[in-house]
Amino acid sequence: MTNEQFEILVDEAVAAIPARFRNAIDNLAIVVEEFPDAWTLQSVGASSPYNLLGFYHGVPLTQRTQNYANVAPDRISIYRQPILAQCRTESEIRAMVMRVVHHEIAHHFGIDDDRLMEIGAY
Repeated sequence: MTNEQFEILVDEAVAAIPARFRNAIDNLAIVVEEFPDAWTLQSVGASSPYNLLGFYHGVPLTQRTQNYANVAPDRISIYRQPILAQCRTESEIRAMVMRVVHHEIAHHFGIDDDRLMEIGAY
């Protein structure tokens, strides 16, 4: 799958978010990267770049205060090669991209991994 095709899947995953949540996203960029960088891997304790599919870099909406102003956008990185390595078909890739994008956007809204596990979204 080409990078362009993959980016289309990411765009489709964002478009699939219900409008009330999509419209509440604030100061966020979603980017496709081939692999996570060394700092990101270290921060999550991942031993291989293939173990991390996406990452939210930023301050969740629930933690922003009135002092949150004039800052660069938070960023969600979606890691293309690890996702492609875990999937065999285009439909599996599409489903995985949807899951990862939605998972990382949940972090933007302040939902942590423990809560995502509780609600069965992991």
